[in-house]
Amino acid sequence: MFPPFPQEKAAKILEELILSLQNGEVELVQIARPSQERKNHGVMLGALVCKDKNGNEVKLVTNSGNAKKIENRKRKTENDFFGEIVFVGTIVSAEEIENALAENDKEIHEITKEIQKLKENPTEGNTAHCSLLTAHLKQLCSASLSKVHALYKFHCIDGNVRTLKEICAMYNGGKLPPTGTGDCCAPKLLDYAFAHDLMPISLAETNYNCSAAEDYRVRDCSGCEAVRVANEATAEPKKARPEESEANEGKRPIAPCTLHTANLIPPCDERCGILLPAMLGLRILWRDESICVVNKQSGLLSVPGRGEDKQDCIESRFRRLFGDKVEIKQPAVHRLDMETSGIMILAFTKEAHRELNRQFEAKEVQKEYVALLDGVLPKMGIAPHGTMELFFRLDVDNRPHQIWDAENGKLAVTEWQILGVERYHAPDGTTRNVTRVLFMPHTGRTHQLRLASSDSHGFGCPIIGDTLYGHCDEGERLMLHAKKISFTHPLTGKQMIFECEPEF
Repeated sequence: MFPPFPQEKAAKILEELILSLQNGEVELVQIARPSQERKNHGVMLGALVCKDKNGNEVKLVTNSGNAKKIENRKRKTENDFFGEIVFVGTIVSAEEIENALAENDKEIHEITKEIQKLKENPTEGNTAHCSLLTAHLKQLCSASLSKVHALYKFHCIDGNVRTLKEICAMYNGGKLPPTGTGDCCAPKLLDYAFAHDLMPISLAETNYNCSAAEDYRVRDCSGCEAVRVANEATAEPKKARPEESEANEGKRPIAPCTLHTANLIPPCDERCGILLPAMLGLRILWRDESICVVNKQSGLLSVPGRGEDKQDCIESRFRRLFGDKVEIKQPAVHRLDMETSGIMILAFTKEAHRELNRQFEAKEVQKEYVALLDGVLPKMGIAPHGTMELFFRLDVDNRPHQIWDAENGKLAVTEWQILGVERYHAPDGTTRNVTRVLFMPHTGRTHQLRLASSDSHGFGCPIIGDTLYGHCDEGERLMLHAKKISFTHPLTGKQMIFECEPEF
């Protein structure tokens, strides 16, 4: 995922941290036995610079995983750089995880051995029994990992504390996340920051290859069978470590460390990509000094509405997250309907906002949407590709609905392409045929694509989940997503193209 904050300030702290680790002033202390799979992989180091309520900078550092922790072994002095650093620990300790896994671990281990024996003698009976045991093993592993996931809770920028289960329901389709979710640097640092009312301003992470020789104090949870089995399918290949000569053994390099952009690693997609949007309130696709591109979730307003209950929106979350970096009160360059998901652009500066507004007005911005329509368009005689021109205006007696008006309505031009017919699985368990359509609007009228789909002058086939012009079952959402956008960067003049696939 894209780094949510500028990296420069935090990267300088990582430089100092790595140099201090190499000089022995700071140490990575082993507090749990590492898994054999990751024994020589090293760790990630992370730094976060925040501001407290008084505007003072607070610097945080941590390492990935729960088998090691950073300790400052040097006596703190007035000039000690790390005397003012907060060393952030784990959200859940290895011991807590091991205790959660202990109940099923023995049985999982025994079943795993039995499955291996059956595979060595693949008779018809053994194969059938092996299938039954494998299904039971998966159930046990899922139950054990569910207990582990239940331990993780995260402080978020809005003041709420969310469980991993709640976050997965919001950002992972309710599926169990990969093992280790919550043990990366970024969520640890942000959890600490929000728990202590600190506002992040710079975040950076990098790899650090430390010595494999460790002082094991307790057994690491990664050795438990539930975790081992779950990790087998997704285990990363081992990376060879540079051989150390006898002449260098025990010596620590003291040359200054310089972290270039290429050495910094953004938060990972598979784990942090689930957690950080919930913790920060935004899915950030791109951010620089001028603009920010986000993936808006369905059900969230683009801009504030009327009333206190309608103040939570993309704009307010953007201002809350970036504070005084946002120069304008209304940073959204364009809007998406509350029920529509997908790509939105916001501006940090007045100049960027003004230039992007000009591009939208001059129709220089190209957009693509994906929708699921509640019917089979080819059977209705709809061509695979085409362009329609429709005229709509506000229904003043039924706001915010739009109605057809060939005389007083505004022109809405929409290009479409039928992508295919597929089976749709509704929340109530039923299935039916629907049509996936790519929309390319040439104008930007209110509810343009929803009307192009549902109105009799268009397809006469509403988008699934449309509460205004169609039907929305319980647990359903509007199946409309802003998939792609292209524009010219307001500062650099470079062509910018962003794509973000829908969740449906």
